[in-house]
Amino acid sequence: MLGAASALIGTEPPAGVTVRQLTHPEDIRAALDMQDSVFGGTPRAERMLSAILEQRAREEPVEVWAAEVDGRIVSAGRIDLVPGTEFAGIWGGATLADYRGRGIYRALTSARVRSAMSRGVRWIHSDSTEDSRPILERAGLVKVTETVPWMWQRA
Repeated sequence: MLGAASALIGTEPPAGVTVRQLTHPEDIRAALDMQDSVFGGTPRAERMLSAILEQRAREEPVEVWAAEVDGRIVSAGRIDLVPGTEFAGIWGGATLADYRGRGIYRALTSARVRSAMSRGVRWIHSDSTEDSRPILERAGLVKVTETVPWMWQRA
């Protein structure tokens, strides 16, 4: 999906929800563990945490954001700026089932995109799931292709 970053901003978190950027590894790990619980399948938190920390060590522009209710992470995602361009990708957006349909994902996406826009981003791309796609389409992003996610592992 592709679209103007400005289409995704303007949504504030609902009452009782705090949205913030995560900077400490233990907070990022908690967000990744929550995403694993939402997406199911093979746990990816450890591998993703290593990759994110490596990106940060190389000073690559990656941010992890979370929405919290009473200190519990209920939604999380990251935004990766594409160096030398006006693009950023939103990745890993996940919300616990009991918290869906309240505008939390939209508020989390808005916060991520506002941060990227403050650094010159004008365009957003996303490989979204069928759960996120309708939300992003309503905001103005356009489906331009399809991908088939998979992971190749050596024996």
